Amino acid sequence: MARDSFIILPAMYDDFHVRDRWTGQDLHCSYQALIVAIATRHADAIDIKFLVGDRPVWIALPHPAWVEYHQRTGKLITDPLAIQIAGHYLKQAIESGLEGGREMYTLSVEETLEHLAQVMTEYAPQPS
Repeated sequence: MARDSFIILPAMYDDFHVRDRWTGQDLHCSYQALIVAIATRHADAIDIKFLVGDRPVWIALPHPAWVEYHQRTGKLITDPLAIQIAGHYLKQAIESGLEGGREMYTLSVEETLEHLAQVMTEYAPQPS
């Protein structure tokens, strides 16, 4: 695999603080684990665990998003990039009030790719 098929980003969404929309509480979110879900719950997904305060929250990203992204761009979604995608979703969900205390959130292929695009946009160097 060519080196330029990988995307390397600084960690932005693996350890962050966010203000809960409904309570105004400052929540510390930190990445804990990445698990191939087929091994644990027979799902075609990658499960990414965060601690939100002291509560576990899992974000499930569908495996077909990896294939779709590679077909569109020729690039790979690496484990560190998947963590950034999941963390971006989690932060946005908390800020917008979508995170309602569930333990697991499952994204569609398109949602996964949308969050990936947003992470890449945030990382892109800004014009001087």
